[in-house]
Amino acid sequence: MQTLVHVDGARIHYEVAGRGPVLFIAQSGEGDAGRTVDLVARLVDRFTVVTYDRRGLSRSRPGDPAARVSVRQHADDAAAVLRQVTDGPAIMLGLSLGAAIGLHLLAAHPGAVGTLIAHEPIALRFLAPADDAEARAQLESVRAVHRRDGWRAAAVRVAAVLGIDPRGQETEPGVTPFPFTEQRAANFEFFLANDLAAVLTDPLTLADIPAGARILPAVGRTSPPDGFDFRAAQALAAHLGVPAHPFPGGHNGNLTHPGAFADAVRQLATA
Repeated sequence: MQTLVHVDGARIHYEVAGRGPVLFIAQSGEGDAGRTVDLVARLVDRFTVVTYDRRGLSRSRPGDPAARVSVRQHADDAAAVLRQVTDGPAIMLGLSLGAAIGLHLLAAHPGAVGTLIAHEPIALRFLAPADDAEARAQLESVRAVHRRDGWRAAAVRVAAVLGIDPRGQETEPGVTPFPFTEQRAANFEFFLANDLAAVLTDPLTLADIPAGARILPAVGRTSPPDGFDFRAAQALAAHLGVPAHPFPGGHNGNLTHPGAFADAVRQLATA
């Protein structure tokens, strides 16, 4: 099922498939609802899976395309989607920026999410000062490449910053390819122009995480351990006094290893 919910300043496209407890997936980067197609296909036997196009991507149209969107605004949009599909707390899988959105959801919308699997959240204020400064310099370098050379060059830089080798990475057989279509290019433009700025100005700290929230930090087994996203997950785990659960693949393991990734989600979500 595909439908829209109208929110403040935008309409948000979301999709629902499967049956069982609600599992809400918030993607990373320029990923829209369709980007998780391989992962969703392996979860619908156990969950009612909800995916969506984040504000500014694909079919989620803002009323003012030039208006800035914060991570908190993305969380408010996600809460609006969840209100359409469930009356109770959902399980949430947040990936990268999606994990930061999930953490904002817990802080700003109590009761919307019961369990959050936070895979390598891009939450810079979780980091030690030196690591925070290094991460900001890396992300600013992405923005500089975007301004100078365009989105394709910036996409290459993003992959390098996150320790992703698109040509050399291992994948499970039969994963769906995602060529750079005109729509994906537009999504990348929005992500680079808006969402990176939102990450850099996001005020969320570890002190904002509500006490008692069920948060399961996760990291990619092949993610560089010195990557800021990996370190943010480790900082979150240390703050909560829980382990950071290893997931298949790297920062984009949900795309490269959807079968094994789904198994890990199923195991944690139902524990």
